Amino acid sequence: TQGMVCHETFKDENGKWLYPEQVAAHRDGKPTHVETGAPVTIGRSESMSKSKRNIVDPVAIIDAYGADTARLFMLSDSPPERDLEWTIAGVEGAWRYANRLWRLISEPIGPLAPAEAPKPAHMSDAALHALRSVHTAISVVTDDLEKFRFNRAVARIREFTNLLGELDGSGDDMAWVRRFGAETATKLIGPMMPHLAEEMWRFLGYERLLVLEPWPEAEAEFLINDSVTVAVQVNGKLRATLELARGAEGPALEEQILALPGVVRAMDGKIARKVIVIPNKVVNIVI
Repeated sequence: TQGMVCHETFKDENGKWLYPEQVAAHRDGKPTHVETGAPVTIGRSESMSKSKRNIVDPVAIIDAYGADTARLFMLSDSPPERDLEWTIAGVEGAWRYANRLWRLISEPIGPLAPAEAPKPAHMSDAALHALRSVHTAISVVTDDLEKFRFNRAVARIREFTNLLGELDGSGDDMAWVRRFGAETATKLIGPMMPHLAEEMWRFLGYERLLVLEPWPEAEAEFLINDSVTVAVQVNGKLRATLELARGAEGPALEEQILALPGVVRAMDGKIARKVIVIPNKVVNIVI
């Protein structure tokens, strides 16, 4: 809201307030007056006000970068209950992400399945892992939006789209997951960047408006992680941690754990009298 958007203040050599557009960086990096070339003093960041001239015309930002970029920057910079520090670098960062988002749809790393193609009956482990990431993104972004944590929602979407940008692999299952992920990313970014999202949705092959589509829902079965981090103890003291498949146990697991460097040092050549495995939680070796 007005009064919560802040910007640096500027004064010329006579102590007169200057507008941000009247200040430019000299070759040596020091701020100078655009017209006179005289040095400029940068003051602290304060709430934008006409009296101190530390205001930025939103029309100029929208003309240069678009309304979606301005909106994304404001939502991603800070929580709604805190002040927003307006910087051109932040706006440019949002603009670069908008371009990456468009390329994610227009230049995907691999082929996309046709629009509304049915889900493959059989999927590889890699495709299932990627599918879990999509449903996890739906779950966490939805929760953040419902709790008005807009900046966190944007951060989660960025993480998700970065993952999609690296999702290569062949096969109908991966093509389907890439299509599902692209459509999900478009829907999730829609509230923040509605104009870009509508263009992305049309590029994905749909004529109906994105705004008329239902919000994506996460499927519970895909929110369960297929791996867990297990603590490894020797006589009750933590000596290592190990990433294991959920539910892993048995002799092969015991051999793997006993070979861990931290466990070997702690045992110091002694024989394990007992290996107690509590699946998905902890392994305790008694010597």
